[in-house]
Amino acid sequence: MSAGKLRRLRVDVPVVILLIHFAHTQIGALVTGSRVDTDIRCPLGQFPCGNMSKCLPQALQCNGHNDCPNGADERRCGDNIGWGKLFGQKVPTTNILEQHLRTECSLQEYPKSCKCAQTNVYCVDTKLQDVPPLSPNVTFLSLRSNKIRVLPDYVFSEYSVLQRLFLQNNSLQFISKHAFSGLHNLKRLFLCDNLISSLSPGVFRDLHQLEWLMLNHNPLSGLSQDTFIGLHSLVYLSMWNTSLQQFPHPSFCEHMPTLEWVDLEGNQIQTINYSILKTCNKLEVLLLIDNRIRRIPENTFQSMWKLAELDLSSNRIKELPQNTFKSLSKSLLKLNISHNPLLRIHPNHFNHLTRLQSLALEGIKIPDIRTEMFLPMMNLSHIYFKTFQYCSYAPHVRSCKPNTDGISSFEDLLANMVLRVSVWVMAFITCFGNLFVICMRSLIRAENNLHATCIKALCCADCLMGVYLFFIGVFDVKFRGQYNRNALLWMDSTECQTLGFLAMLSSEVSVLLLTYLTLEKFLVIVFPFSNLRPGKLQTGVVLASIWLLGFIIAAVPLMNKDVFGNYYGLNGVCFPLHSARQEKPTAKGYSTGIFLGLNLVAFLVIVFCYSSMFYSIYKTGINATHLRSPLHRDVAVANRFFFIVFSDALCWIPIFMVKILSLLEVEIPGTISSWVVIFILPINSALNPILYTLTTSFFREQVELFLCRLQKTHILKKDRKSLTSSTMFMDTSRVPCYQHPAHLHPLTSADPCYA
Repeated sequence: MSAGKLRRLRVDVPVVILLIHFAHTQIGALVTGSRVDTDIRCPLGQFPCGNMSKCLPQALQCNGHNDCPNGADERRCGDNIGWGKLFGQKVPTTNILEQHLRTECSLQEYPKSCKCAQTNVYCVDTKLQDVPPLSPNVTFLSLRSNKIRVLPDYVFSEYSVLQRLFLQNNSLQFISKHAFSGLHNLKRLFLCDNLISSLSPGVFRDLHQLEWLMLNHNPLSGLSQDTFIGLHSLVYLSMWNTSLQQFPHPSFCEHMPTLEWVDLEGNQIQTINYSILKTCNKLEVLLLIDNRIRRIPENTFQSMWKLAELDLSSNRIKELPQNTFKSLSKSLLKLNISHNPLLRIHPNHFNHLTRLQSLALEGIKIPDIRTEMFLPMMNLSHIYFKTFQYCSYAPHVRSCKPNTDGISSFEDLLANMVLRVSVWVMAFITCFGNLFVICMRSLIRAENNLHATCIKALCCADCLMGVYLFFIGVFDVKFRGQYNRNALLWMDSTECQTLGFLAMLSSEVSVLLLTYLTLEKFLVIVFPFSNLRPGKLQTGVVLASIWLLGFIIAAVPLMNKDVFGNYYGLNGVCFPLHSARQEKPTAKGYSTGIFLGLNLVAFLVIVFCYSSMFYSIYKTGINATHLRSPLHRDVAVANRFFFIVFSDALCWIPIFMVKILSLLEVEIPGTISSWVVIFILPINSALNPILYTLTTSFFREQVELFLCRLQKTHILKKDRKSLTSSTMFMDTSRVPCYQHPAHLHPLTSADPCYA
C-alpha cells in the first residue's frame, strides 16, 4: 500500500497517531527486507524460494498462492514494508479507550457532558458550540464532531501544557489571528473537515513545538507565505482536498526547516519548480497526487537530497526532462508518475535511480519499451505498468503488476483452465450445431424456402463465432507458457485483427438477421391478412444488405489506426468489449454506438415483437374458441417465445451492463470480461440452431421423414440381393414413412418460426 493511498483510510485518531509516528521509520524499513534472499543463483526472471534451491518465475511471485514449499514466494510482498505490519497490529480500540477513561481524572474543571481521564478530556459529539472552560493542566483535548464555528483570540491561552488538540469535523469558519496564542507545547493540531477558507498570517506563531498540522478537507483557496511563521519543529503537513491553487511563495519550507512529510493531494496546484522547493532540503515524502501540474522543470528537485518518496500521479504532465530525477539518485526509494498523459518515457529516465525500490507507471503507454530502461534499477522490488505485457521487460523485478488482465496471464493467453476448456467446448458446439443445420436445411425439403435461406445465412454468421473461438484456442496452445514474450506482437498482429474482425462480423450480422427474422414472424402472426410478405428478390437484397452492413461495421476500425488506435488489440482475445483508459475517444464512441445503440435497439425490437406475437396468438385463441388449440399448445408457444427472448437477454444484457459500467469508469474485473467474451457472447451463436431449427415441429418431421427414406432405401438395396426381392419390395413399399398430418399443426404454415 503506497503512502499516497493511506490517508484515504478513514482511521480514528489513535490510528493516525501511530501512523504518523511510524513515518520516520518507514523509509528505513523499506530498505531492509524488501528483497528476497539473493544468495541463491536463479536465471533472469526467476527468484529463489527463500534459502531453498528452487526458483520460481516472476509471474508466481506474490500472486496469492503458495507456490514455494515454504511459502517464501508470498512473503515480503507489501510495497511499503512496515505499513502492512502496522495495520496488522492491535491499535487502541473503543474498548481499550473506555478502559482508559475509567482511570481517575486529574482535572478540577471540565464539562459534565465530556469524559476525563488523568489530564485528557474527550468532548466528542457533545454538540458544543464554543470551547469549554477547562483546568489549566489539561494535556489532551478532543473537541471533534461538534458545532464550533469560531475560535476567538486567546481561547486556548490558559492551556500552556496542552500537547494534543483535535478540532476536526466541526463547522469552523473563522480562526482569529491569536486563537492559538499560548500553546507553546502543542505538538498535534487537527483542523480537518471544517469550513476554513483562509488563515491569517502568523496564526501559528506560538506553536514552536508543533510537529503535525492537519488541514485536510477545508476550502483553503490560498495561503500566504507568513501563514506558517513559527512552525520551526513541524514534521508532517497534510493539506489534501483543500482547493489550494498554488504553493505559498517564494519558498514553501522557509518557516518550516524540519518539514519531512508533505501531503497536497487533490488540490489545484499548477506550478512546481526549484524556487518553491529550494528550502525543503529535509523533505523525505512529497505527495502531489491529483493536481493540475503540467510541467516539471529539470532542476525542480535539485536541493531535495533526502527525498525518499515522490508521488506525481494523476496530474497533467506531458513531458519529463531526461534528467528530472538525477538529483534524487542517492535518496529516492519510491516514485509514482502514473496516469499522466506522458507522450514519451525516455530510455535513460531512470538510469540514475539505483536505490529505487518501487516504480509506478500505471496508465502510461510505452511504445518503445525495452529491458535497458529498467536494468540500472537493480534494487527495484515493485513495478506497476499499464498492461501486464510490459512485465517481460523488467524480469529482474520480483513483483510486477498487473500480472493478468483476467483473460490472459503472464504465461498464457487464457489465464485459467476453465477458460481453456470452455473456449474449445463453445467452439465445437457452435461450429457443429450450425454446420449440421446448414447441411440438413440443404438436404431436406423446406415449406418456406425464403425463410430457410435466412436461417442458413444466420447459421453461417454464427459459425464464424465458432471459428473465432477455435483460433483463440489454437493461439492459446501456441503461446502456452510463454505468452508474455509474444503478447504485444500478438495484439498488434494481423491474426489478432482478423479474429477481432470475424467476431464483430459474426456478432453484428447475427443480431441484424435475428431482428429481421423476428420482424418477419411479427408480420405473419400479428398481421396475417396483410400482403407484407418479402419475395425472393426482396429477401436476397435484405440478406446482402445485412452482410454488407456487418462487414462495414467490423472493417471501419481497421481503416484508420490513427483514429481508432488498436481497436481489436486491447486484450488477448482481440474483442473490444469494454472501454479502457487507453482507448481513443473515437474508438470508445464507435463501440458505444454499436453495443449500446444498434444492438440495444435490436434487442428491444425483438422483445417487443415476441411480446406482441404471443399476445396476438393468445387473443386469437380466446376470441375464436371453436378454432382454439388445446391449452398445452398455447403453453408450448409461450415457452418457445420465452426461450428465444431469454437466450437473447442472457447474451446481451451482460454485455450492455459491462459497456455501461466501463463508460462510467467503474473498474471491471478482468475475470468478468473473460467470461463474457468466451462464454456469454457465443451463447446466441450456439443456441440459435436449436431455437430456430432443431426444435421446430416441421424440421423434426422432415428429419424423421428423411431418415425413414434412407432406411427404406437401405432395405430395398439389401432386398434386391435376396431371392425374394420382388415380394419384399412390394411389402416394404406398401409401408409409407410416418408423417404428421398438416392439419394437426395449425401454426406450422402460419409461423415461419416453425418452418
